[in-house]
Amino acid sequence: MTNFHATAVVDATAEIATGAEIGPYCVIGANVRLGKDVKLLSHVAVDPNTSIGEGTVVHPFCTLGSPPQHLRYKGEPSRLEIGKNNVIREHVTMHRGTELGGMVTRVGDNCFFMVGSHVAHDCIIGDSVILTNGVALGGHVQIGEFAIVGGQCGVQQFVRIGKHAMIGGKTGVDRDIIPYGAAQGNRAHLTGLNLIGLKRRGFSRADIQKLRAAYGLLFSQDGTMAERLNEVADIYAAHSGVMDIVNFIRADSSRPLCSPSAAANGNGNGNGA
Repeated sequence: MTNFHATAVVDATAEIATGAEIGPYCVIGANVRLGKDVKLLSHVAVDPNTSIGEGTVVHPFCTLGSPPQHLRYKGEPSRLEIGKNNVIREHVTMHRGTELGGMVTRVGDNCFFMVGSHVAHDCIIGDSVILTNGVALGGHVQIGEFAIVGGQCGVQQFVRIGKHAMIGGKTGVDRDIIPYGAAQGNRAHLTGLNLIGLKRRGFSRADIQKLRAAYGLLFSQDGTMAERLNEVADIYAAHSGVMDIVNFIRADSSRPLCSPSAAANGNGNGNGA
């Protein structure tokens, strides 16, 4: 059974699963799909071609699936796909994709989007990501699982943030952040690894030591990055965490790589969350 408030407006083409709740003054557009036990608390706008996975809770005054803020967008039937068991707090906005980005913006499962955060067109957000209050993602941003982006951060278009990374508050992110990395600053620089986050998520002491050693080699001053990358890949070929970093750096990207500042020692120390 579904629960529709009398003031909600629901398009006839919307597919609403059993157990979904649509609160006061919500507006549901054409070709929207709401999964089992989705809750729209009140004053939520879900625009056409948007799907929301089961168990997701959306708080008041969110706008999900609006057209992208892109001058080349001409009304193409692009989509927003939101996964399961997400918490989307007040005033969050998420926009559909564009032809330049494959026509879809995609959000994973078990994410937490705090007040006023924004997911732009063509972003790809992994599982268990946290965007803190006021985070603004530009178009085509990719964020790996368990990454946390601190309050008031701005992330430039096409930037990649690796899994388990931690970005400090009020950081301008215009370069790719390696998996497991911690970064902060007016323009982001690496401060080490997200050690607190790794410990909280059950990474062993041995795994963390290997990640720190690999980080130290990668960002030392000896040789070129390509040479150091090959050396780390040879030494730690059997370690999946280190190879996550290696493969992330080797992947094609339109953005440069975020590195430690000149004052950083490059040994992998850091905190994070």
